[in-house]
Amino acid sequence: MKREKRRIDRYYRSNNNVYFACHYHVVWTPKYRRKVLVNGVEKRLEQMARAVCQEHQAYIVALGILPDHVHLLVSVDPQFGIHQLIKLIKGRSSFLLRKEYPQLRAMPSLWTNSYFVSTVGRPTMNVVKHSIEKQKDE
Repeated sequence: MKREKRRIDRYYRSNNNVYFACHYHVVWTPKYRRKVLVNGVEKRLEQMARAVCQEHQAYIVALGILPDHVHLLVSVDPQFGIHQLIKLIKGRSSFLLRKEYPQLRAMPSLWTNSYFVSTVGRPTMNVVKHSIEKQKDE
């Protein structure tokens, strides 16, 4: 019983007002999907993403940086929001990476304006839907 409790506590978090489990899979790309996240740029980008997440109490579950896109699996406080977090990561990293790596200045901007985001979690939507519908019968 205690082992299960610890596993759940790492998945669910609290900000003193809300008890939550908001996990997002986010993907974004450099402008024109150029393969510029190489030769140390990817390591520096990882440091910046981790710093922004730490500053805003977001927890990185997984981070994958390929030459032409970034995958991020992150837990974010719903009152802060995934859009705000991605905006901060992309904004800071664009500014600093273009400052630190002159080859990136040739691009009009480092990132595209868009990104993909999907919620990830348990239980699945079907389980929650079934549970809600079942409550009517009780």
